[in-house]
Amino acid sequence: MSIKRVLGAAVAAIGILAAGAGAASADDSGKDWSTIRIGSEGAYPPFNILSPSGELEGFDIDIAKALCDQMKAKCTFVAQDWDGAIPALQNGKFDAFVASMSITEERLKQIDFTNKYYNTPGAVAVAKDSDIKDTSAASLEGKTIGVQGSTTHAQAVTKYFPGAEEKVYPTSEEYKLDMANGRLDAVSDDIVVLSQWLETPDGACCKILGTLPPDESIYGKGAGIGIRKGDAKLKKMFDDAIVAIRQNGTYKKIQDKYFKFDVYGG
Repeated sequence: MSIKRVLGAAVAAIGILAAGAGAASADDSGKDWSTIRIGSEGAYPPFNILSPSGELEGFDIDIAKALCDQMKAKCTFVAQDWDGAIPALQNGKFDAFVASMSITEERLKQIDFTNKYYNTPGAVAVAKDSDIKDTSAASLEGKTIGVQGSTTHAQAVTKYFPGAEEKVYPTSEEYKLDMANGRLDAVSDDIVVLSQWLETPDGACCKILGTLPPDESIYGKGAGIGIRKGDAKLKKMFDDAIVAIRQNGTYKKIQDKYFKFDVYGG
């Protein structure tokens, strides 16, 4: 990792800590929660994306709407850039962040999470004519790997491929463009995100090389809903609603709209 990237990560971490310190967490036990503001990125298909009309759509959004219906809450949605999501949640821009954010120990220092609502592995994709044989560190030695910044996938690339050049992008759409245009040797992201991209004309360049080990110290315990520290009542409402939509068939109906397998995971 370059000195520039190390310094950048340190500055970002300081900013997040400062934001958390400036937004004191209050006990929400007396709060009604009949209205909930939900943030999502809108740049991570098929989980979340902005429609041509500017509306948030995707698996994350459909799950969030189903949870709101289960909780009998009126929910509004806010598009939020990934890099600023945790400070925005801490500072009250929205009450919950539903955008495929992995539940990791580092993030749990800043915010709380619900239990997972899905869990899928990370993977690596390469050009169809690539000479890269597998996802070993040796095979990717000296190669340039594209990845979205401030994600568990970026952490995985740093850990598993120390001899590669890690190129960080603000969104997944940007690394996909560079990969399609031959400016990268490989990219890493969620297996679902990469697989569905490969089914589009823009992704016809590439193939899945393989998945990465399910290291909980990197990937956490699956994707959960980000909640402010202190909002225990809201967290329990979401946790109970996740269980309910899993039991009443709503979750499967939404899942089957997007995937041909059990996205909830083990």
